[in-house]
Amino acid sequence: MRVYIPSTIPLLDAACHAGEIGPAPQLAYAVTPALREWFATADDEELEYAAMAQAARASVGLIAADPAAARKRVVVACEVSAVPPADGTVQLGDARLELHVVVPWSAVAAAHVDSDDAVEVVAKAAELWEVAQGDTANPAHDDAVFALDSCEGEDLLWYATQEIPDFLARRDRSKDTGT
Repeated sequence: MRVYIPSTIPLLDAACHAGEIGPAPQLAYAVTPALREWFATADDEELEYAAMAQAARASVGLIAADPAAARKRVVVACEVSAVPPADGTVQLGDARLELHVVVPWSAVAAAHVDSDDAVEVVAKAAELWEVAQGDTANPAHDDAVFALDSCEGEDLLWYATQEIPDFLARRDRSKDTGT
């Protein structure tokens, strides 16, 4: 089953070097029965995109929690044996599931990362993450949700597994040289 694990660039770098994504349990997103039921007329590709979009949104929360992380959403696509929850504990349309395994790097299919053009939009969403998750009566809540929704207008770039180490190395070199 294809699962989408929300991440950040530092977490992606650590996983790449460790050869695994973990520790378990970890949050992931996939085409769950609840997602399939919510988008009943969607095809498999549309459902996969919806699951990845939910993972990308969760990535903003990880970015918000790490002030040192680059303001780029990261989603790691993996092929793992996972059983989506079917016990009614998730809301209709929810792609979320919990992986109870450490994912070996060999299961990684690709990484999806924001382009440099998305940094400002993602930074704003990360800044307002807590407000967007909080009280809907807060006058700032709607603006925070709008900032978070604005991220969905930014496409994620696709990196094949063999490209990820080069992507991370280029990023490290550009930090070292200031370019």
